[in-house]
Amino acid sequence: MKIIIILVTLSFIIAFGFLIAFIWSVKSGQYDDIESPSHRIFFDQTETKN
Repeated sequence: MKIIIILVTLSFIIAFGFLIAFIWSVKSGQYDDIESPSHRIFFDQTETKN
């Protein structure tokens, strides 16, 4: 029975860590631009040397 309490507590700690990481990534702007990554493949980014 003690191991179940330890595992449930550990799973809550891990879930809270993932929640904090998700909130941090949203606040830092990771999900602001969802359109341009799909359009980026259409533009050539190679540089030509003269």
